[in-house]
Amino acid sequence: MKNHPSRYGPGIKAGAVGIAVNLILSVGKIAVGALFGSMSVTADGFNNLSDAAASLITWIGFRFSEKPADREHPYGHARFEYLAALTVSVFILVIGFELLRSAVDKIFHPAPVSASPLLTAVLLLSVAAKLFLTFFFRSVGNQIHSKALLASSLDSRNDVIVTSGVLLTVFLDGITSVNVDGIGSLLIALFVLYSGITLAKETLSPLLGEGGDPELRESITAHVKACPNVIGCHDLMIHDYGPERCYATLHVEMDKNMDSMECHRLLDGLERECLEKFRTHLVIHLDPVLMDDPETERLKRVMEALLKCKNASFEMHDFRLYPHKDFTEISFDLRVPEGMLGDENAIRHDLENTLRALEEKDYRLKITLEL
Repeated sequence: MKNHPSRYGPGIKAGAVGIAVNLILSVGKIAVGALFGSMSVTADGFNNLSDAAASLITWIGFRFSEKPADREHPYGHARFEYLAALTVSVFILVIGFELLRSAVDKIFHPAPVSASPLLTAVLLLSVAAKLFLTFFFRSVGNQIHSKALLASSLDSRNDVIVTSGVLLTVFLDGITSVNVDGIGSLLIALFVLYSGITLAKETLSPLLGEGGDPELRESITAHVKACPNVIGCHDLMIHDYGPERCYATLHVEMDKNMDSMECHRLLDGLERECLEKFRTHLVIHLDPVLMDDPETERLKRVMEALLKCKNASFEMHDFRLYPHKDFTEISFDLRVPEGMLGDENAIRHDLENTLRALEEKDYRLKITLEL
């Protein structure tokens, strides 16, 4: 399926606007910074140059992510947008280290800054332009649900703060003997490095594989549970292959006595609805539930009480009984705190011993731990 055209048209346009505005600001600041000897203005100009490169790479990312799926990439190419953002973060880090080197040199070898109306006008124009980009990127990012553009909006907002600081630096440099320009350049360099590191962490996370957007998880779960024949659902796993390229699996509990063809019809309808409503390719696994067995319900309540005594954060689902000749197997999934993953055997032995002592019967537990 090809990406929705209404998303990529605005994305490409936003990238082009970002390239143009940041290039103009970069050229202007680097020129006046060199002309009047202000390292902090020059550093801010290179910061805008990195922003222009970021917009260019974002634009390229949108173009490549629009490519349809093929045999080698059956899930599409939407992750190009994440790769573009990661490339931008590396570029920003390189710029940041260069600015840091120049700032240190400026601190040890200070030179006077010549303030002028032209320098002030360029910085004020930059603040206005970055305010425009802040609201522009935010508007388009919210419209097409683009993390890259929303990040660009935050970056532009931060640039407003940085450039305002540079403007203050230029003013103070003329009225104090302190090397304000060198210190200001150092702060800008550190800010650029911080931005690069933050962006790298944010883009690496979806590439490594996140658990899915919490709002999307809640929306899918609520939609499925709203189906009258659904008893419950669990084990929702979302795989993000880029914007509008989400694939998910979900276990849905339904009465085992329901007709299998009717179950299939209902679950197939839920899958189609989730694709249309949430742009998520959902595959549902049916968990048949025994609704009219008193022994299953009794033991389920006993096990829930035991788990709460052991750890109040334990959550059990998918409870099953499998009677054998000499023992009864109890199977369920158990949601535990992150630090307890891998402790299946210890938890199982503890619960088995407690349950056997309480019930005076041979029960064997099969537990699957999950977060």
